[in-house]
Amino acid sequence: MKKLIPLLLIAALFLGACSALTGQEPAQPLEITDSTGHTIALEELPDRIAIAGKATVMVQDTIFLFEEALDRVVALENRRQSAYRFLPVVDPGLDEKEFFEMNAGAEQIAAVDPDLVIMKNFMAEQLGEPLAQLDIPVIYLDLENPEAFYQDVETLGKVFGNPERAEEINQFYRSRVEQVQELVPEDAPRPDVLVVEYSEDGGEVAFSVPPVSWLQTRMVELAGGRPIWQELEVSGGWTVITVDQIASWDPDQIFLIDYQGNASQVAADLKEDPIWSGLQAVQNDQLYAFAFDFYSWDQPDTRWILGLQWLAGKIQPQTASEIDILEQVEQFYSAMYRLDAETIEAEVMPKLRGDLP
Repeated sequence: MKKLIPLLLIAALFLGACSALTGQEPAQPLEITDSTGHTIALEELPDRIAIAGKATVMVQDTIFLFEEALDRVVALENRRQSAYRFLPVVDPGLDEKEFFEMNAGAEQIAAVDPDLVIMKNFMAEQLGEPLAQLDIPVIYLDLENPEAFYQDVETLGKVFGNPERAEEINQFYRSRVEQVQELVPEDAPRPDVLVVEYSEDGGEVAFSVPPVSWLQTRMVELAGGRPIWQELEVSGGWTVITVDQIASWDPDQIFLIDYQGNASQVAADLKEDPIWSGLQAVQNDQLYAFAFDFYSWDQPDTRWILGLQWLAGKIQPQTASEIDILEQVEQFYSAMYRLDAETIEAEVMPKLRGDLP
């Protein structure tokens, strides 16, 4: 025991000397609990992070709010809403990263030797559990409402060892939510609003509404509207509805989503359709193509804050028209993704679509 104490002292002095020479604190273990209640223990901050599973766009865009992601994200999965739409604008080293095949399994992910894998929470059983069996730590993001988003950002602040940036991000979002709430009084008349997704597969057209618990519903409520589809028992994902159902609702306003980015053309075509032209929303020029840049602003992606501000200006124009959405776009990409004015003008503004100024 007497010999052990001097050895421990020597080891402590050695570590202290190394820290003094490198200017870095010795690695500290950390424990992180995500928004699902899932907890992991890491010996130090992860240096090799992989993004995997479905809904990659929502996960990756949130992670890249942190500048540390440029160096520490080493692999990600390229899915339908391609990472190559947006990430090259913020990450010049994107081509040096590994790209998994769609629906990559645990073995393929393990091959890049990640310290941590980050994915959407609904992937826990399908992919998270097999990774855990390989002793690969996993963190899950929820992102499906503002409160979950704030907590997920705090989690990422711990992952990257940068809680100050997490607080900065959340303050940016909270301040804009508060502005919308101030501009949309609770006693303001609330129009009946329908948010509907258009899709076409093999010539078959479908219209779908989101579950009541999803972000699209919350955004409409915050923006001063009444989500007319909430009377349906919709759960688990987008649910197809008929045109007859839309006609029976006859909403005051319709916000049309097309994740392929063609909502403006679809809206123009629908206005010429005999059934749609009979709807009061169409007759009153209240059928809108949902705003879109690299991705649609309705999703639980970082752009939901732009979607909320844009919706407020459409749903409650009498009070929320002072929101300059183009100015907000510039502020968003500058503060959240560190883009300069020249890059925003060249790379972002030409991609704006939907019913924007």
